[in-house]
Amino acid sequence: MTDVTGAPADVLHTLFHSDQGGHEQVVLCQDRATGLKAVIAVHSTALGPALGGTRFYPYPTEAAAVADALNLARGMSYKNAMAGLDHGGGKAVIIGDPELVKTEELLLAYGRFVASLGGRYVTACDVGTYVADMDVVARECRWTTGRSPEHGGAGDSSVLTAFGVYQGMRAAAQHLWGDPSLRDRTVGIAGVGKVGRHLVGHLLAEGARVVITDVREAAVRRIADEHPAVRVVADTEALIRVEGLDVYAPCALGGALSDSSVPVLTAQVVCGAANNQLSHPGVEKDLADRGILYAPDYVVNAGGVIQVADELHGFDFDRCRAKAAGIYDTTLAIFARAKEDGIPPAAAADRIAEQRIAGARGRG
Repeated sequence: MTDVTGAPADVLHTLFHSDQGGHEQVVLCQDRATGLKAVIAVHSTALGPALGGTRFYPYPTEAAAVADALNLARGMSYKNAMAGLDHGGGKAVIIGDPELVKTEELLLAYGRFVASLGGRYVTACDVGTYVADMDVVARECRWTTGRSPEHGGAGDSSVLTAFGVYQGMRAAAQHLWGDPSLRDRTVGIAGVGKVGRHLVGHLLAEGARVVITDVREAAVRRIADEHPAVRVVADTEALIRVEGLDVYAPCALGGALSDSSVPVLTAQVVCGAANNQLSHPGVEKDLADRGILYAPDYVVNAGGVIQVADELHGFDFDRCRAKAAGIYDTTLAIFARAKEDGIPPAAAADRIAEQRIAGARGRG
């Protein structure tokens, strides 16, 4: 492990002056032989071992990687708490373009770093990592989920992530329009990769109209080939301005809801799979002021973590799907709490999660 005292000044500043706060442990990892540079952030183990995926991404700076790991790890604490899991929150990021630098040797080195934490952090897939990668990591680390069925795992967690987001949308429809059905509603999906692709299927099966965009032409082409009825627009800027849009589903990277996007958003509901959709504190109030109902990201996208957590205890898909279906009731409860307390849904979700975490610390 790289000693924190040897970290660059900007990384140290991010670690000790981050507004995310409260992290139990941050590990800076470097393996010169394979070129691995990674950050493992453990936000909380109050509810149990920290659980969260490994993101592989070409961050512009090491400080940016640290900031993302801290932010994502905190979000995982809240996500796992709201999903009713006996896990705290953690996240890892590997610095680099996975298309260029990902190798078996690098993943094995990363697995050794995760193993060195002795089970305080359990890893899984995230942006830039896949089931096959977790199979490699698992060769060095038994605290690895999201593996293939051939290697004792549950396989692709994006299936239940999409199912959970769909349940969150149904809850938003029930709360706002008095009916959970999305038939004849127009849903715009930004990002049709692992999760967005499955979400398209759920929506079309119910009779919704779907509009999509993605920065990857191949992803758009695949959806267009599978579902000719889907409408394609050039980019996210065009998507959020679509006339008659009922639901906006950010399903790519975070920060989709910002000072520039919220004022022009035509949708009445935001419910998507992306993590950390609010670009900064206060955006949730801007959404509420415009009358836009926001389904908190870490609540509705918890289907995947429900699946990988179950893998640790002997995976059962039907059991996981039933638990993910509960995201509908959880989302409705958040909307009710927000109305009762006179606060945005994001703040209500935070309060509920913090109460569960605090309660676990109190019992400890």
